[in-house]
Amino acid sequence: MKLKLFLSFTLLIAISVAVIAQNPKEIASKSNEMVEFESMEMLTTLNIYDARGNVRVRDVAVATRKFGEVTKTLMRFMAPPEVKGTSILVYDYPEKSDDMWVYLPSLRKSRRIVSTEKGKSFMGSEFSNADMSRPNLNEFTYKLLGSQKWNGKDCWVVEATVASSEVEKELGYAKRVSYTEKSTYLTHKSELLNKSGKVLKVMTLNNFQRQKNGRYFAYEMRMENMQSKRYSEMKVKSFQLGSSLSEEKFSVSSLEN
Repeated sequence: MKLKLFLSFTLLIAISVAVIAQNPKEIASKSNEMVEFESMEMLTTLNIYDARGNVRVRDVAVATRKFGEVTKTLMRFMAPPEVKGTSILVYDYPEKSDDMWVYLPSLRKSRRIVSTEKGKSFMGSEFSNADMSRPNLNEFTYKLLGSQKWNGKDCWVVEATVASSEVEKELGYAKRVSYTEKSTYLTHKSELLNKSGKVLKVMTLNNFQRQKNGRYFAYEMRMENMQSKRYSEMKVKSFQLGSSLSEEKFSVSSLEN
């Protein structure tokens, strides 16, 4: 009798864990957690391809550090000469839309990127300004579409629909369908769709490498525009866990110095 009770209790726990694990918002939250860093620095190359395969190359230095509840990210373009000195500053908040600023050396001043610009192209690439920060989970409703193999990986397929037209305008899409690996919670592919379900862009993340803190970082990221057939790639050249930059370096005034 005791054995039966024990087995029933064990089965109940297993079922409960499975149900929790398959809650679509929990899957999205866990996926974000697996790639979240409180501080890091990296050098990355942004390759921007047109429909004919011609490429423009940008070298970018990136630093991220968390201060209190706000994650601050600074991106500085190092090359080529025509974009050198251009900088992007992002304040990523847990419960509200992020703040973004851009500094253009030709104007010698910084300006805020307003919400209507966040869904627009990031420095001429297929990535958007909004892609430079982490989405706010509460700005979406979630649905588990099922399971599917992708690139040999057993994945949950999670649909995230924007909660309002304002968020849709800000992000530039209405839905995101993500393929999240069950064993690691790493999201390897995301499809960005409009209201009618048409796929606008497809983002893939590759070459995940585990860091000393147990989190993972994708050393390669690709965004393809399904209409224009243009695509852009970010490839990490070097990565450092942690950053010694002071909070002052992550300020608007610092952009102009």
